Amino acid sequence: MLDVEKTDYEKCLLIGLVTRIQNEEKMTEYLDELEFLAYTAGGKVLKRFTQKLDMPNPKTFIGTGKMEDVAAYVEQHEVGTVIFDDELTPAQQKNIEKILKCKIVDRTYLILDIFAQRAQTSYARTQVELAQYEYLLPRLVGLWTHLERQRGGIGMRGPGETEIETDRRIVRDRIALLKKKIKTIDKQMSTQRGNRGALVRVALVGYTNVGKSTLMNTVAKSAVFAENKLFATLDTTVRKVVIGNLPFLLSDTVGFIRKLPTQLVDSFKSTLDEVREADLLLHVVDISHPQFEDHIASVNKILDEINGLGKPTLMVFNKIDAYQAEDFDEEDLMIERTGAHYSLEEWEKTWMARANGDAIFISALNKDNLEAFRKKAYNRVREIHVTRFPYNKFLYPEYENQNL
Repeated sequence: MLDVEKTDYEKCLLIGLVTRIQNEEKMTEYLDELEFLAYTAGGKVLKRFTQKLDMPNPKTFIGTGKMEDVAAYVEQHEVGTVIFDDELTPAQQKNIEKILKCKIVDRTYLILDIFAQRAQTSYARTQVELAQYEYLLPRLVGLWTHLERQRGGIGMRGPGETEIETDRRIVRDRIALLKKKIKTIDKQMSTQRGNRGALVRVALVGYTNVGKSTLMNTVAKSAVFAENKLFATLDTTVRKVVIGNLPFLLSDTVGFIRKLPTQLVDSFKSTLDEVREADLLLHVVDISHPQFEDHIASVNKILDEINGLGKPTLMVFNKIDAYQAEDFDEEDLMIERTGAHYSLEEWEKTWMARANGDAIFISALNKDNLEAFRKKAYNRVREIHVTRFPYNKFLYPEYENQNL
């Protein structure tokens, strides 16, 4: 569990399930990530409650007995927030709030809350606000139960309109306004992208907290905000980078995560357009994370959803300075050798072969193997550039012929 030294963090509990489609190992992995999300949002996790069910309880997500245990712990330790690892239905959220009498948050809303904290520009704040309202709309009854009764008095007799319907209409109007605002900004940003000329566009993509912004700062010599928290970067940053004498545009995009709320994918359309319109993707991976291959699959799934999966890609395995293989005893027949026991050299051979050489292992923080990364990036950008401008192939020779 995370070591949280601050005393002003909000006390939280985590709730997870082992189901037919999610075993205990996967649930623990998700709860570890959920705890990091809670820490990023300003929470301190006191305890985790888990249960084995074939499927989530349709009324309260977890069983009645487990819910009583949670309620007792909440009351005893004055817990302010209970966080569920999966998205709750409006009915579940309403029922759980009645029982626990505290703030109920699911993974989706927690991610939205972090995005709201991290949004710096007006555009990012507008995107997050739209996603929050779309999440909020079906949950108005659960949030404002005091508005469900019919209003009376002067001017309100007859069929009238309940206060909850009024609130729904206000939220729908706000959603329509935000969508219109985003559509206008999308056009402006599309024009800006079109005005960047014929420079090759390279986009950094990857799971959240894999070191994309650190790599951006190292390569582009810029000052993009980087921190060891999830979603440190929300606003897309574009920098002109020159390796040797070859210029190209490098963009740092929002990090992806498993179970990414669909509202965010929709509202961050323009941000993801940087990925869609890129000529080359640098897929950054945290090689030191035990589940880095799952992270790769999650990123590829989202890339597929936004039609960005088939693009030329260079796999960049970052944080080699933090990688540690688990000890393996070949004489112990009870233990099966897995990827966790691979040395860094074995992973390099595996991925270099699997990606046909389009992979590189680096440490952006310590600048380890950065020259090899520059070489690969230069040659990949050059391939695209000389295809676009064949007469420039002598202006930009192969990396080996450059004095970089």
